[in-house]
Amino acid sequence: MGRGLLEVHLVDAKGLAGTDFQGKIDPYVIVQYRSQERKSSTARDAGRNPSWNEVLKFQISSTAANVQHKLVFRIMDHDNFSRDDFLGQATINVTDLISIGMEKGKSEMNPAKYSVVTADNSYHGAIKVGVTFTAAKVEADAGQVGGWIHSYRD
Repeated sequence: MGRGLLEVHLVDAKGLAGTDFQGKIDPYVIVQYRSQERKSSTARDAGRNPSWNEVLKFQISSTAANVQHKLVFRIMDHDNFSRDDFLGQATINVTDLISIGMEKGKSEMNPAKYSVVTADNSYHGAIKVGVTFTAAKVEADAGQVGGWIHSYRD
């Protein structure tokens, strides 16, 4: 499909489910694109309505056509004395965004809210995310013209 840079603007979340017995959560997000993962900072003492305002970057290098390009946002609750808790996740399909970016050089999805699905498959809250794709510039081969090398000798 193409090569370039996918920039994910992680804005905030509203109405997340709480899992701690005290009702206090310290959320962070793990964003995954294929085998690449990026982790946001932890929004300390932000509770169910955290704000991150961070940009996470992914290198795109795909030659396969007809492949779905998805971003998966796993929202976690940081815990000091036990394993971090899963709060929910959201998925965004960015296939069209990448296609348009390859055609035009750049394409954007303005920040929008996406529903958060919890472990029991119910909706609880929303995460606000914007995405930009910038195609890599392809350098023309300035060497040989037509693939022929002039090798005539006197």
